[in-house]
Amino acid sequence: MTVLVVGGGIAGLVAARTAAARGQSVTVIEADAVLGGSVRAVDLAGVPIDIGAESVATKGAGALELIAALGLETTPPRRGGAWLQTAQGAVPLPAAGVLGIPSVPLADDVRAAIGTRAAIRAYLDTVRPELRVGKQETLGSLVARRMGRRVLDVLVRPVVEGVYGVDPEDADADALAPGLTTALARAGSLAGAVATLRSNAPAGAAVAGIVGGVHRLVSALEAELRRSGVRILTDTGVTAMQRVGGGWRLTTSRAENETGGTAEGFVDGEHVVVATGGAAARGLLAPHLPSGLVEGWPSGRASTVVALAVDEPRLDAAPRGTGVLVAEPAPGTASALTHSTAKWPWLAESLPSGRHIVRLTYRGRVPDVTASRAVADASRIFGFPLGPKSIVGTAQQVWEQDAPRALIGVDERIPLIRAAVTEVPELTVTGAWLSGTGLAAVIADAGSLGS
Repeated sequence: MTVLVVGGGIAGLVAARTAAARGQSVTVIEADAVLGGSVRAVDLAGVPIDIGAESVATKGAGALELIAALGLETTPPRRGGAWLQTAQGAVPLPAAGVLGIPSVPLADDVRAAIGTRAAIRAYLDTVRPELRVGKQETLGSLVARRMGRRVLDVLVRPVVEGVYGVDPEDADADALAPGLTTALARAGSLAGAVATLRSNAPAGAAVAGIVGGVHRLVSALEAELRRSGVRILTDTGVTAMQRVGGGWRLTTSRAENETGGTAEGFVDGEHVVVATGGAAARGLLAPHLPSGLVEGWPSGRASTVVALAVDEPRLDAAPRGTGVLVAEPAPGTASALTHSTAKWPWLAESLPSGRHIVRLTYRGRVPDVTASRAVADASRIFGFPLGPKSIVGTAQQVWEQDAPRALIGVDERIPLIRAAVTEVPELTVTGAWLSGTGLAAVIADAGSLGS
């Protein structure tokens, strides 16, 4: 069987690997000039660093097994803890929580973050009668009603927006934290529900990195696919697909370097795997699925990552742990900072003494973040000025993100789409918009195709 995989991100590459392992003839078609999607490297001060995804969840064995099978080595992040930047200053992010919701509202680290008065307000949740949560209850409304607005705005919102890219007031509580509302009904309080989820979580680090960077996963997958005889086409967009006989014909547009234009072509195969980003996938699928199933999909959001290489020995002590989430950031300022060299030992070891890599994240498409602006934000977060002469390199990347599964109304549509796709001959679909964000979820979904 000939299999056409549309999309060369991690989902597409893993799907191609799965098909090739079954002895099928596989072609991967990617619109971008490079493979990997949101897993990408940039050269910064002579070292390749991750400018997109930088870790993989360790829950579930699929991703870790794939990494090991490709000859790559995983590494846990350094234990240094995340911090929270509030209007009153920087404090360690409260440790005993889920999605920023504290399990012990009166704990010292919670009071340091939100103040004693707000902590007492959150504690009142434990003496209220049981609350039954409706199907359309958002995480934001649940937290605000049970624990108060300050817990929502200072603790929960930075975590949920920073990690999942969704406003908690638009998010399905159980899609973000499966079992949360069930645990709430049993425990009678939100703090008790969080404590239950934490007690059921497996021990050990929740995420791991790859020595040398997560971007090495892309090159390792590509090398294995080429050894297996998989054909890989880059700079080739798929604009339409139609059933032809017992198979499929894809209409493609390929960049023509000589003219700067595009040329239309066709690729034929027996089976198609749609593994692109959500918007492109829905455009290709719409003509083949029941009317209205993929139309009217909520919009996603963009984010901008700015990486700095800094010669600053004062950062050797990791004064803000492995990174900082910013509560209620001012418009146009960074919403998060990752101290990459404090987080990943392999990266620190690859740089000269005193040199550090810092990644700043901005909400929205901000393609004009200047180095001075990024340095000012980093200086404010670290609590001391980074001199202009200390900056030895910068890099920037804008990421367009699809509407996450946690958005109210999205999660319930996913099974309907999957069921409809099974009714279309020789068609499968995978990708983060269906599986959920995070490399582990994407790899598990793409690796299960056809099983």
